[in-house]
Amino acid sequence: MFTGIIETLGIVKRIENEGSNRHITVACSFVDELKIDQSVAHNGVCLTVVNINREKGTYKVIAVDETLRKTNLGDFVEGDEVNLERGMLLNTRLDGHIVQGHVDGTAVCTSITNENGSWKFVFENDGSARNLLVEKGSVTVNGVSLTVVDAGDYSFSVAIIPYTMQHTTFKNLKRGHTVNVEFDIIGKYVARLMEKSV
Repeated sequence: MFTGIIETLGIVKRIENEGSNRHITVACSFVDELKIDQSVAHNGVCLTVVNINREKGTYKVIAVDETLRKTNLGDFVEGDEVNLERGMLLNTRLDGHIVQGHVDGTAVCTSITNENGSWKFVFENDGSARNLLVEKGSVTVNGVSLTVVDAGDYSFSVAIIPYTMQHTTFKNLKRGHTVNVEFDIIGKYVARLMEKSV
């Protein structure tokens, strides 16, 4: 379980393919605090730490075929920055919202507008499923907990403040880039209940 508040940016140091799996080695500032089997969200995707190299300041995770097909982790190249968050602590404030690290799908950035103090990003999903979003509700984009500005059936927008722009991969995001999207878990349960009641 995560909060969508990014702890730090990691750097993809190495990518190795093994069958349909992808081994991803990441360098980051909290490697010394990690342990094997720990969950870390990478651009919002929960992956398990399988190896730690404290001397090099790196750790390794594995993304399976299902994950690569449903997220943007298959687009990673060595040198890419990645948003990182460790699992939430139960004895602290929930500053973002409840994030599972189970990405619902991807969306493409279709527009970035400088709003003179913030940036408005518009995303469009692939149309395979309708957005489970409401205006002023929560959404996770590449692991970042955000508030929805506009919500359509297959598109939505968010506003990014300077701090978020500087401290996440939003600073590298361009039109045409693919992002991971996780809808609010409460919204997903409500939608499921509504389906059953019809």
